[in-house]
Amino acid sequence: MFGRGDPGYVAAETLKLVSARQNNVEIATWNVNSVRQRTEHLLRYLKDVSPDVLCLQEIKCVDDAFPHLEVEALGYNVAVHGQKGFNGVAILSKTPLEVTRGLPGDEEDAHARYIEAIVPDGKGGIVRVGCLYLPNGNPPDTEKYPYKLAWMDRLIAHAKRLIAYEEPLVFAGDYNVIPEPRDCYDAAAWAGDALFLPQTRAKFRAMLDLGFTDALRATTDAAGLYTFWDYQAGAWQKNKGIRIDHLLLSPQAADRLIQVTIDKDRRAEDKPSDHVPIRIKLK
Repeated sequence: MFGRGDPGYVAAETLKLVSARQNNVEIATWNVNSVRQRTEHLLRYLKDVSPDVLCLQEIKCVDDAFPHLEVEALGYNVAVHGQKGFNGVAILSKTPLEVTRGLPGDEEDAHARYIEAIVPDGKGGIVRVGCLYLPNGNPPDTEKYPYKLAWMDRLIAHAKRLIAYEEPLVFAGDYNVIPEPRDCYDAAAWAGDALFLPQTRAKFRAMLDLGFTDALRATTDAAGLYTFWDYQAGAWQKNKGIRIDHLLLSPQAADRLIQVTIDKDRRAEDKPSDHVPIRIKLK
């Protein structure tokens, strides 16, 4: 890790609603962009930050190839829904998991993009966590974009069922959605991209309209808060980023939200993921 006196150090961006308290539940999400290539990055994050729950996307490996032993040695339970070479999601938790794999609604969809777990909150209750890797959808004039929109419809239908349980619920992951112009460095540059098309943003708003809260936007209206910087054209160095990694909270989870942190410093590591973790604390 970089220290404060080292070149390239960028402090994590932390936004609080109230002062932090002890015995909170911390849930993080991170598109790690190949867990086999970034096992050391993952282990370092678990040691440094030690979230109670970490949702991973784009692990790009089958279940058996995930670094189970190394992660479990740090005190985590591991649930993986993997796929060879691309996609793949996982949930790591300090407490035992009750796990469901796959997003309902299309039995023929073989993409490993969704895993869900019920996690004890340490106080006799539970938090339900859905970890998702939403399709990119580019190029929009191919079959990839209708697949993206259909996947979002399935997510909305599933979210509608789960929110009716009236329990703390967090949908965390790489949504591949730029919700608003302030969530990218240059809205005009993204106008024709599947991540920013009006239909994409409308589907995201439909999730919010069910009663979900965008955790970051519950803490700030500020622009320029990003979770992804492309590897090309010096995007990181020029801070040409976008916000596409989100945590959406049910009313019961939103009521417990006290802090949101973007771990921006992880993008300055050697051979990093192009995404950085974002995490919340729930009281």
